[in-house]
Amino acid sequence: MFSVLQRGQHVLNFSLTLVGFVSVFIIASSWFQLYSSDAFLTPSTISNITPTASVKFSRRFGSVGGKPKENSKLIFDLESDLTPLFNWNTKQVFVYLTAEYPGKSNTASNKVVYWDKIIQSKDKANLSISNERSKYSVWDVEESFRNREATVKLEWNIQPYVGPLVFGSSVGESLVVYPDPVSSEQTKKPKKKKQQQQH
Repeated sequence: MFSVLQRGQHVLNFSLTLVGFVSVFIIASSWFQLYSSDAFLTPSTISNITPTASVKFSRRFGSVGGKPKENSKLIFDLESDLTPLFNWNTKQVFVYLTAEYPGKSNTASNKVVYWDKIIQSKDKANLSISNERSKYSVWDVEESFRNREATVKLEWNIQPYVGPLVFGSSVGESLVVYPDPVSSEQTKKPKKKKQQQQH
């Protein structure tokens, strides 16, 4: 006869095996549903993109030792119906607007995130945004963004109840060219005036 400990181990092993099979079934079926609904071909329209450039002196904006650091922001319109990303295994969807542009070498590229949003239900997944300002002011490891061409697109990340994260991007992208920052006179760090001591 089996001891209580051995019976417990058999029950535990059976339970873990069952949970494993159920998890695999959930992951496979939810992935199949995403593919069958063309979730990975979800279109988006990003238009009226206006890039801006400014110079910051704060460490919060990438400045080191008080040296000027060029920062970039975007203003944009966005249309995208992300409802195909939702099924019974979707907890929430994290969407983010990225810009990818050439790096120092011909083979390198840099990618930054200007805006993001968490969508927690299917009824809020149809995005229609106008004149939206980027949430983040971004800077590059190099001194300047100016005259570089960037590819702007909407990317997403499905966070399921069961299974690994699912990453993808919508179909549709736009090109922008980063402008020159504000004039050099405006970028000079203002000098603090010394207070005159009263005698």
